[in-house]
Amino acid sequence: MKSSKKGGLFVLFVLGMSIFGYSQYASASQIGVSVSQSELLHQNDETSNYNIELEFKNPSLLIMTAGETEFFVISNEEMIGKGKLESFTLYPLDSSHVKGTFHTDSNDNAESESVKITGITKYDLWITSIDVPFVYYPTEEQAREFIHQN
Repeated sequence: MKSSKKGGLFVLFVLGMSIFGYSQYASASQIGVSVSQSELLHQNDETSNYNIELEFKNPSLLIMTAGETEFFVISNEEMIGKGKLESFTLYPLDSSHVKGTFHTDSNDNAESESVKITGITKYDLWITSIDVPFVYYPTEEQAREFIHQN
């Protein structure tokens, strides 16, 4: 009888940990990102370079550390530039501001119908690591400031 109670408790413990682990994985997949700052550093006829700052919001209970993150800016279904973000740590239920750079070879000032920022961040957890894709659609004003600097 006692061994069946121990077995039942073990099964409940494993089931509980599995549910908790899955819920945290699902939460980590919902990390929010937004543009908090964009500054034009250099611009000529062919290229533009920016300093940027993105804000990441962690809805999970996990501490996640991310290495350098490469991201891409896509406008009207065409990649117009790419950038890198510094390494950072996201604390549970908190946000973090991350600095980076952005470079584009496109200096087309045509109006963009849609702009999105996409990338994959590799988060190192205690015993594993997960790749979390992110897609962010900036507002019209943010897109204009971020890409055109008008």
